[in-house]
Amino acid sequence: MQPLLCQATATQSRRDFLCRTSLGLGVAALHTLGLGAPQASAAGSLPGLHFAPRAKRVIYLFQSGGPSQLELLDPKPGLEKLFDADLPDSVRRGQRITGMVTAQKRLPIAPSKYGFKPCGQSGTPIGDLLPYTQKIADDICVINSLNTEAINHDPAITFIQTGSQQPGRPSMGSWVDYGLGSECEDLPAFVVLLSLPSNGAPDQGLLSRLWGSGFLPSRHQGVKLRSGADPVLFLRDPEGLSPAARARWVDALGELNRKRHAVVGDPEIDARIVQYEMACRMQTSVPDLVNVAAEPEATFKLYGEDARKPGTYAANCLLARRLAERGVRFIQLYHRGWDHHGSLPAKIESLSRDVDQASAALVTDLKQRGLLEDTLVVWGGEFGRTVYCQGGLSHQDYGRDHHGKTFSMWLAGGGVKPGLRYGRSDEFSFNIVENPVHVHDLQATIQACLGIDHERLTFKFQGRQFRLTDVHGNVVKKVVA
Repeated sequence: MQPLLCQATATQSRRDFLCRTSLGLGVAALHTLGLGAPQASAAGSLPGLHFAPRAKRVIYLFQSGGPSQLELLDPKPGLEKLFDADLPDSVRRGQRITGMVTAQKRLPIAPSKYGFKPCGQSGTPIGDLLPYTQKIADDICVINSLNTEAINHDPAITFIQTGSQQPGRPSMGSWVDYGLGSECEDLPAFVVLLSLPSNGAPDQGLLSRLWGSGFLPSRHQGVKLRSGADPVLFLRDPEGLSPAARARWVDALGELNRKRHAVVGDPEIDARIVQYEMACRMQTSVPDLVNVAAEPEATFKLYGEDARKPGTYAANCLLARRLAERGVRFIQLYHRGWDHHGSLPAKIESLSRDVDQASAALVTDLKQRGLLEDTLVVWGGEFGRTVYCQGGLSHQDYGRDHHGKTFSMWLAGGGVKPGLRYGRSDEFSFNIVENPVHVHDLQATIQACLGIDHERLTFKFQGRQFRLTDVHGNVVKKVVA
């Protein structure tokens, strides 16, 4: 039998042959400049664990818009006596502010109207807006010293999700999938769930590049589960095509793709083959995943009645647990609506009700099932909010602008120390005074919990080695158990 390349060229015209030859020479020339198709580095060519993992999977509960740490996780009771006072220059230190408050003549201090209480045996202070989270205080680690350079939503979300403020880099879930692969044959390793706030005000939009694979092979991009009749588009067999015929069609297409790959060696062809095969298996696994009818009543009592309504935050938290049970490696849940420039009290009360019970239920549910010890749960947004008011100020109503110099998140399970409060901001929650945690440090720590050395999981693209943390990041060892 002749080699496939000979078979292909035997039927080519002279014009086709010359065109293909010129393209091959062009690709060879690009490779000499380091601009050809991306190749895995020596460290990344054999993805896997660099050391013993504490977690097998991640559930990232991303609160898009920037939740206010002053109302939720970072109490500053001393601000009450400074109501409406100007933010001291010694605190601001000339830091830039967004264009949304540059026209304000003053930056008046707005104390939170909500209380906090020390919770659990650890005594971790958690805001009264989060009564269910207060009950799991001894299961979570609160970090009060996160910081980022980004001051606006799109670069900030892009930064915390991909490690760069500029679009085009792989998302965190894609890096994890690339590095560790999947534990599940019938579902993607990286799944994305979107939910809208119950008040119907989603604020900032979300772009699919936030769960994209960037320059990694496309098989590592996140797969979005929708809340409608078709959780994943195009999984159903087209009308008039039987499952058996569809299977034969996919097999034939796979064979054609393999023959093409033998000729051109494009890694994206391999990705296409794998994705078609996964789609076939998902025809059975996805309907079973989203069918929660068999869940006991105790589950809906734990997560709340909203867990029965597809697309809600509570329903997606329940799905996140079901995905974790099935071995999905990275589960990214986005909840929108946290951009509270004005009327913060009314909005944050609504958003807190949306997420509080379900977030705490997820941690509790995972713990009851023995899954929390190897599942890392992350809760937080792209930045925090300012201590000074945006717009009109009263004791009952105020707004807050973006603030990236210090904000708060919580983590649970997966090797993170429970009942710990790490890092400290100043009395205005404006600057960090103890144990700063940069976004790259957070990313490095998440990867470390999974057994990945963030400096060694790299991918060569356009002549240089890339990684999630770029050229920065340190594991926050005092947070890791």
